[in-house]
Amino acid sequence: MAALARAEVTLLGRSKGTLFAAMFVPLIMPFSVRSAADGMDLEKAGLSIGTVVLPAALGVSLLFAVYTTLSGVYTARREELVLKRLRTGELRDLEILSGSALPAVTTGLVQSVVLAAGCSALLGVEAPAALYYVIPGFLLGVVMCVAFAAVTSSFSRNTESAQVTTMPFMLLSLMGSGLFIPLEVMPDRLASVCELLPLSPVMSLLRGGWSGSLSAGEGLAALVTALAWTAIAVFAVRRWFRWEPRR
Repeated sequence: MAALARAEVTLLGRSKGTLFAAMFVPLIMPFSVRSAADGMDLEKAGLSIGTVVLPAALGVSLLFAVYTTLSGVYTARREELVLKRLRTGELRDLEILSGSALPAVTTGLVQSVVLAAGCSALLGVEAPAALYYVIPGFLLGVVMCVAFAAVTSSFSRNTESAQVTTMPFMLLSLMGSGLFIPLEVMPDRLASVCELLPLSPVMSLLRGGWSGSLSAGEGLAALVTALAWTAIAVFAVRRWFRWEPRR
């Protein structure tokens, strides 16, 4: 797995477009979230600029550094017959997928630490009030994004089409899961629908854990929903992931 991860790091460095999307887009996106948050009535929802921008920055990192990057990686390795050859060796399926995901996951983790530190310093955000929500929420988000990336690659014919097949999950998460528009400021009926989206419980745990506004019941409900979506994504990988090229 370590050798596979080192190979993926080398290949990631050679793909300039993927590297830019994974490394720099998440660092730029918080400025867009900040501009959008300036026009919201955050005080009424018990939020601040910091508790909106910081969790959103972590969510953007999960989407770009982990989800979109891995969707392209899994698709490219499948079409190049790399995954098929690896299955003939000693590695098990889970080890192959995990080893390929390690560079993107590590990038997302390091990037999230940098973003959290930067947003805390620039926006005056204090340490998380409920770290026991933030850590499991973020880790579930990582596993969920890795699994959904594998599922998305199953429906992508090549790396170019993977840029299109990732768009539905990306747009739904950005607009409906509380990254750009917190669920707390949405109309109640719309918020109740958006709460069911895959990344919504992750964002609720991150934002509520940082602000301390998440009650025990709400936190438990978000954890259960996130676990349910993660289990669905893992099942979908086992059921539909393709190891052979789509030809």
